[in-house]
Amino acid sequence: MVHRSIHTGEKPFTCDLCGRSFTQSSVLKNHMRIHTGEKPFTCDQCGNSFTKSSNLKDHMNIHTREKLHECDQCGKTFLSTSNLKSHLKVHTKEKPHSCSLCGKSFSHLQSLKFHQKIHTGVKDYMCFDCEKTFITATHLKQHQRIHTGEKFYECDECSKTFLRASDLKRHMTVHTKEKPHSCSLCGKSFSHLQNLKVHHKRHIGVRDHMCFECEKTFITAESLKQHQRIHTGEKPYKCSHCDKRFSQLRTLKTHERIHTGEKPYKCSHCDKRFSQSSQLKSHERIHTGEKPYKCSHCDKRFSQSSQLKSHERIHTGEKPYKCSQCDKRFSQSSQLKSHEWIHTGEKLYHCTACEKSFSQLSDLHRHTNNIHSK
Repeated sequence: MVHRSIHTGEKPFTCDLCGRSFTQSSVLKNHMRIHTGEKPFTCDQCGNSFTKSSNLKDHMNIHTREKLHECDQCGKTFLSTSNLKSHLKVHTKEKPHSCSLCGKSFSHLQSLKFHQKIHTGVKDYMCFDCEKTFITATHLKQHQRIHTGEKFYECDECSKTFLRASDLKRHMTVHTKEKPHSCSLCGKSFSHLQNLKVHHKRHIGVRDHMCFECEKTFITAESLKQHQRIHTGEKPYKCSHCDKRFSQLRTLKTHERIHTGEKPYKCSHCDKRFSQSSQLKSHERIHTGEKPYKCSHCDKRFSQSSQLKSHERIHTGEKPYKCSQCDKRFSQSSQLKSHEWIHTGEKLYHCTACEKSFSQLSDLHRHTNNIHSK
């Protein structure tokens, strides 16, 4: 009966939690452990638990160090023939599994299955703490560490801990300063291959991720995802010190430094420290004299993009800052702020000689020169 269902495609055993169907009751039983979190097979060497006995069996080889299957191309050894067979595709460049929706090819069937879920939007692994769903069990497991606070991977250099081995590996380049990936077009080097790929797309102008709300295009899927939160209003990252929420993780991290006082970015010239890398980069230009931002209307250069933007308004005549009390407009926010004190009656500039106050700094200077300099 079980064998017959292979030919008929019949899947009589259905999961009540996610609706997925299976040909055998034993496979359904294994599947249910994804939802329940049950791991009945425990390693007596290290206490690690697994959902399947086959996974425990594979794991046990880590302790015995048995690697019986050797690749004749590079000498790498594997625990099973299936792992060796899978590895050999690295050498042959064979990609026999093609996506019927977009034509992309993969070396491994599992990679194709994962890819197809991106098209279909299927996310059948759900976190019971926050109800967020994921395409793979691995992604769910990694996510759940956010709730448990588990951080398994520790840096030997600075003791910082990470949720994933890949995050630790990425972090290590901070210490080694290693940048093995170079751009063939401009020579710029990167610590990570993914950063090089994104950089290369900027050269060739590829933006293959489009927002269906406003048709804006992006270089990476992550940039698109962050942008879409403008439309949805989603702010999934909450500050642990106050109730403020953010649409991006890096914005949350930057914000939390207001509470902690942490300033991890140190100037190599003067020991001054900063809470943001962009602040450090901007500050270091004081020492180097670098002015990378050039005016498109004249030859004047600036160390900060904000300075350039402000300067270019002299040429364009743009005045984006409008007074809420009258219709007067200004090219800089500081000018607007100073002007609005005329309406509010605020006089923040005090004469030290006679205690007279002014709403405009220019008025204070004029007063000082005319009255007290004589």
